[in-house]
Amino acid sequence: MPDIHSNALRPDTAHGGSVSAAHRGRVHVCTLTGWNASVARLLDAAGLAEQLSGRRTVLLKPNLVEASNPPITTPVALTAAVVDYILTHHPEMRLIIGEGCGSLDYETQHCFDSLGYTELAEEQGVELLDLNCAPLEQLKNPRCRRWPQMHLPTVLFDAYLISLPVLKAHTLAGVTLTLKNMMGVAPPRHYQQGGHWKKAAFHTDIHKAVLDLNRYRCPDFTLLDASVGMRKAHLWGPPCDPPPNLLVAGYDPVAVDAYGCGLLGRAWQSIDHIAQAHGELGQAHPLQILEA
Repeated sequence: MPDIHSNALRPDTAHGGSVSAAHRGRVHVCTLTGWNASVARLLDAAGLAEQLSGRRTVLLKPNLVEASNPPITTPVALTAAVVDYILTHHPEMRLIIGEGCGSLDYETQHCFDSLGYTELAEEQGVELLDLNCAPLEQLKNPRCRRWPQMHLPTVLFDAYLISLPVLKAHTLAGVTLTLKNMMGVAPPRHYQQGGHWKKAAFHTDIHKAVLDLNRYRCPDFTLLDASVGMRKAHLWGPPCDPPPNLLVAGYDPVAVDAYGCGLLGRAWQSIDHIAQAHGELGQAHPLQILEA
């Protein structure tokens, strides 16, 4: 499908500093006792139903980097609970589950099929979208040095974007939480660049690459699966022991990531893309932790 080009930066792509003062540094946390009950309690506490009033489309962005079971990927039960919550409060909402996997061996549909997302979509009447193949816009941002221009899916700017990442360490980026979860939206035809992975161009100056990507579009809301977590790496290694057994949410992606770093035993200041996003895309310190 051909790109859709835009010569100017769309106003709604200028997300730096867009977190409202009321939400900056604020993180909502609850203990996981059951997917539906805990998700509903947490999203009620965060006021998500009210935030979605007047919206037409919501894009849910899980982490389905490969067709691997949780905790490597976002549990379909978590995504299903979010879908249930939104449709309960806004039954006419258009819901899209979108992801672009990284494997060269298969397409994103294989992840949807293998991990239960195809069945979820059929049962709930929601859409699945392979972001690797979605129509694109060409965007420019003079603040960005790693990506002075980017090609990104148009749907990102036409929907309320909810990120559903997993609590994981990362061998290159230190952690992969909500800011880095946005790498799944990058189209391979522009960001594979001959690499062994569909987003391989991001491996060069990865922290600058992740930061610039989020300058174009960062999540409007995040629900982080911290039920298990992976402390060593993002595709292999032992889970967190003991598991945090938490769900974490917020409108400030930098705050959510800073809190997630703490759960992984990492200082957010040591993760360059979070440290650089602090004060621009959100607030990593001080945090206001609200238990639901």
